[in-house]
Amino acid sequence: MPTISVRSHEMPASPIRKLAPLADAAKQRGIHVYHLNIGQPDLPTPEPALAAIRNLDRKVLEYSPSAGFRTCRKKLTGYYKKFNINLTVDDIFVTSGGSEAVLFAFLSCLNPGDEIIVPEPAYANYMAFAISAGAVIRSIPTSIEEGFALPKIEKFEELISERTKGILICNPNNPTGYLYSRREMNQIRDLVKKYDLFLFSDEVYREFIYTGSPYISACHLEGIEQNVVLIDSVSKRYSECGIRIGALITKNEEVRKAVMKFCQARLSPPLIGQIAAEASLDAGEEYMREIYDEYVERRKCLIDGLNKIPGVYSPIPMGAFYTVARLPVDDSDKFCAWCLSEFDYEGETVFMAPASGFYTTPGTGVNEVRIAYVLKKEDLTRALFILGKVLEQYPGRIG
Repeated sequence: MPTISVRSHEMPASPIRKLAPLADAAKQRGIHVYHLNIGQPDLPTPEPALAAIRNLDRKVLEYSPSAGFRTCRKKLTGYYKKFNINLTVDDIFVTSGGSEAVLFAFLSCLNPGDEIIVPEPAYANYMAFAISAGAVIRSIPTSIEEGFALPKIEKFEELISERTKGILICNPNNPTGYLYSRREMNQIRDLVKKYDLFLFSDEVYREFIYTGSPYISACHLEGIEQNVVLIDSVSKRYSECGIRIGALITKNEEVRKAVMKFCQARLSPPLIGQIAAEASLDAGEEYMREIYDEYVERRKCLIDGLNKIPGVYSPIPMGAFYTVARLPVDDSDKFCAWCLSEFDYEGETVFMAPASGFYTTPGTGVNEVRIAYVLKKEDLTRALFILGKVLEQYPGRIG
């Protein structure tokens, strides 16, 4: 019998989705599952996007240009200009979600064996895309005690070798909700400039910043314009994860030429998704303000509730809509599985993502979970109550 590839053995299972069969089985048993595991917002998609799909008047659902419709990219330049990010249409590639943007960035900029430095915990699929490209992630740990702040630059320099090709950040961060300060971004800029590295910057959650600090994009950093590859997506911004529209953005012409080859190889990004995404850009400020205010309230509900449960600790996330919480358990993978397969309280349970899958360093995150506050406050409150009951009964509780 033929054997499968080494790459497929190395590809990690998603900590966000790998327990989905247990959740499905729980639902089959009639148990209500509160989904805290995945960043799927329950808030409405903008009406202009829904109207564009409902009113679609096309005789043929054709290929789009490989880089995406020019009208969509032109409209995106106006969106970014609101954040003081000045782009041309040619700087932007429409991709099949932010995920494809990350993959194309790696395939275009990294050779097999090249290394990228990534603060961890980090979005789990970064590891999968690095493996797909043959690249190696060198992780630099952050700690929950320090709120997942950026490690000292000296720690980065300890990892830099002749194989180092780039640094990858997510700002605001998934899974921790951490927001990099101007000082931290300037430190990253200086490092990128000193060693002539790529800076891959995932900025999908820029709308969701809960401090008075200004949003600092990698595109704002002076002197490294040719080093920056920006990753973006409309999925979370407009609650339209299913249309699979993201963007890869760079001013580096050589990188753009390389990215175009991969765009052409996969033919084109989703047609209907682009139509919806382009229409979403017409959503007014009122839409974004309502969404933002709702997440502010949900964040307070979740973090206050978590820190009231005995033995549980979560720092206050300053962006996105996630937090990583420490629980008094022996193993978060076993615990999250136990919640779905062995436990229910009055016919209900919770589904969380074990945080170990967001780390590459063995043995880290074993008592942490990532929680997405994408449910309405009433459901979050109930889910927190259930979590307290779970922890009272879990046989592997510590302390």
